[in-house]
Amino acid sequence: MMRRPLALLLSLALAFPVHAYDLPDLGDVAATELSPAAERRIGEQIISQIRWRDASYLDDPEVEEYVNRIGHKLAAVSNNPGLEFDFFVVSDSTLNAFALPGGYIGVHTGLLLAAQTESEFASVLGHEIAHVTQRHIAQIVGKQSQSAMLMMASLLVAVLAARSNSDVSQAAIAAGQAGAIQSQLGYTRSFEREADRVGLETLENAGFDVRGMPGFFERLQRATRMYENNAPAYLRTHPLTTERIADMENRVNSMRYRQVVDSPDFNFSRAKLRANAGLATDAVRDMESQLAQAPADPAAGYGLARALFRAGRLDEAAQRLDAVRAKAPPSPWIETLRAEIALARKDGATAIKVLEAAMRSFPSNHALVYALANARILGGQPQAAVEGIRRALDSRQSDPRLWQLLSRAYADLGKVTAQHRAQAEVYRLRGSLPAAIEQLEIASRAGDGDFYELSAVDARLRELKQRLIEERRDRKD
Repeated sequence: MMRRPLALLLSLALAFPVHAYDLPDLGDVAATELSPAAERRIGEQIISQIRWRDASYLDDPEVEEYVNRIGHKLAAVSNNPGLEFDFFVVSDSTLNAFALPGGYIGVHTGLLLAAQTESEFASVLGHEIAHVTQRHIAQIVGKQSQSAMLMMASLLVAVLAARSNSDVSQAAIAAGQAGAIQSQLGYTRSFEREADRVGLETLENAGFDVRGMPGFFERLQRATRMYENNAPAYLRTHPLTTERIADMENRVNSMRYRQVVDSPDFNFSRAKLRANAGLATDAVRDMESQLAQAPADPAAGYGLARALFRAGRLDEAAQRLDAVRAKAPPSPWIETLRAEIALARKDGATAIKVLEAAMRSFPSNHALVYALANARILGGQPQAAVEGIRRALDSRQSDPRLWQLLSRAYADLGKVTAQHRAQAEVYRLRGSLPAAIEQLEIASRAGDGDFYELSAVDARLRELKQRLIEERRDRKD
């Protein structure tokens, strides 16, 4: 899946320095093997740039949480359940998904919208998980030299800058060596067949309908004829053949038949993506059409309410959502939108009340935690926001969204030391140690921290400065 970006990126090596980015230390990696630890470090570097520098990254906690729930359900029953996975969403209408080194898997919004059932969507995630568990990326990259691995890590970072920098993009287009490298790094048909086989087993173990895999891939193949020379990105990076589909169908025929009902979250996530796409007026018309086709579908009603909310038609949005809520089973998607409408009406008290009740019904929903913290900040309850965020951080210290919310809450309380100390963690998790150090230095000079807080700031400052020295030394070596 990284075939095309890698081709462009590696061809940039001679022309573009990337010293502005912190590169991962690959450790002692043999010339013929990319270790799991090195693979994870490369992936961490890439995903940091995607999340913080790539405008196409979809910063939507609700959709991301849904994709992660399906992904982790599959990963837990894969042939290597001990591997760490992280799933994210890219706002792109093309049909694509891709695995990065280290278990990071990206999904285009176009792929989620194209899937007709949850099992079809899960089948693509299962296929990508199989690429990771079978270490296909490591095998491809492992054939390269140590220097080529470092170049790959450096340039994977650079390609993300190219997406928002026209000069870099033009240089990438002009580079002439892409074809040869592309042929070295693309997934082979043997890897694809193995990912099909392992992915199908994972799909079955997770309780999904295994027919979703050959059905979805066959539909993609049929669609290819309509694209002529511009096939869907997923098919350009995953060689799809009639033999592969036939092999999938043969395997499925030997498996137990299982009828699987889509989860409500599958439909809610797709409705939200549709409602947030394109112009607001067009989204309203699209969702009105969807609701006319399925008037009893709660997700269609929710989608129209969200589109109306986006168009600024708050009263109509609230009325539509109330009608959905009266008939649909309880849903965090509905309650979050209720709170958003209340906040847009400057009614923070109602938003907080709605979200607190939703948290009692759905205590493990991360998106609700963010929404409640935000509502408490906007609704004039920053101290309550701090307390809730602190409880969430007890088990999720590496969650940058929580640290960002904590920084905002402390800012509203006028606690400057605590504000910049929290902001330092945001920058650290973004992979920017210099910015994190700067925030800690501001915190140490703020003058409103007590002895214990200032001691913690000082200790963290020394730790990050030492880490920055070591990273710079490793890059020189």
